[in-house]
Amino acid sequence: MRVCLLGYRGNPYSGGQGIYIHHLSRALAELGHRVDVIVGPPYPRPLERWATVHRVPNLNLWGVYRREWLPREAPLSLFRPWNLFDFAATRLRFFPEPLSFSFRALGVLGRLLRTRRFDVLHDVQTLGYGMVLMKAFGIPLVTTVHHPLTIDRREAFARNRTLEELYHTAVFYPAAMQGFVIRRMDRVITASEAGRRDLMRDFRVAPGRIAVVPNGLDTEHFRNPGGLPRDPATLLFVGNSDDHKKGAVYLVRALARLPRAVRLRIVDEPYPAKVRVHAEAERLGVRGRIAFTGRLDDARLREEYCRCTLLVQPSVYEGFGLPAAEALACETPVVATAVGAVGEVVTADTGLLVAPGDVDALAAAIQSLLDDPLRRLAMGQAGRERMVRHFGWSGAAARTVQAYTAAPALPFPGTDARR
Repeated sequence: MRVCLLGYRGNPYSGGQGIYIHHLSRALAELGHRVDVIVGPPYPRPLERWATVHRVPNLNLWGVYRREWLPREAPLSLFRPWNLFDFAATRLRFFPEPLSFSFRALGVLGRLLRTRRFDVLHDVQTLGYGMVLMKAFGIPLVTTVHHPLTIDRREAFARNRTLEELYHTAVFYPAAMQGFVIRRMDRVITASEAGRRDLMRDFRVAPGRIAVVPNGLDTEHFRNPGGLPRDPATLLFVGNSDDHKKGAVYLVRALARLPRAVRLRIVDEPYPAKVRVHAEAERLGVRGRIAFTGRLDDARLREEYCRCTLLVQPSVYEGFGLPAAEALACETPVVATAVGAVGEVVTADTGLLVAPGDVDALAAAIQSLLDDPLRRLAMGQAGRERMVRHFGWSGAAARTVQAYTAAPALPFPGTDARR
């Protein structure tokens, strides 16, 4: 097949869509399919060995907005239409990237179709209005969404305390746009049964349109090569520690209830880039027991998984839970919260699940595994076996192709959500 992937951010450090684009494009190419990638910045690490990459520039005005009033480089480029839109939208606290990327990508796709054809267009978590116009090309249009933004928005509203915070939450999440667009896609791919239920409930996606394809995992890379001793009583957290949904603050509170010999390593940027964990650790007097690694490449991340005693994933919500899967592939047991799709990744023989936000239960689960090395060893071995059997990228790519072939293009504009 000739596949065109589209994503408004491509770098693996910019969210799960970057990791997904990198590995899915490679796995599709290895199966013999031709892959083009239309992608926005931060751009992915080089994909050119197996895909043709078409970069869609923008000025990253959302990131600039939080640091300075105007971008320092090429300020006159603000007067280009979509850059001017991005500028105005960010000043009103909207997050415009998915919308503006969808229209920019529409133009790029139109030019590409003059000289080549595609069998399927596969959007990765953009769902901008421009995607609906792509249906005019008559090509099956598929999207991957791990969970609806309504979940993020509800969680943010629950934490808001001021009118400014309420306004920011109300305008930041383009949930209405995503709901409108996703109901007009020919096929929706999600990583879990939990994600499927969420999309049906919040976005009213017809169940026959949804394919559950678990995220893939590079099990050849994420494995324990042997010879790396485990650091005693060392916990590992991987993710954005400032994102409330990831629950890092709850892990810091659990750490304060554990013996002083227990240490926590966080794979994320340190203070002052991230402040929430730092502030909570200072308040609880455990700052000296926490180390930030900064951002890591895959080789160093694998070493962290192989050296720690446990991975802890205390999320409030997870659409999949990639760090848990990577840790299990490295024979590292997991303590996690029973939210979203986590229970479909972490099973009773590979780790322990607790209720989200229950600090006492989290600390107790961690302590029980710290006290039982034989159980940890058995969980690690079972985790590796489970990841290889169910979560390899080649299998994920093959199931994705099955979703492609089950997605005949609906007539433009494709507004019948009952099909």
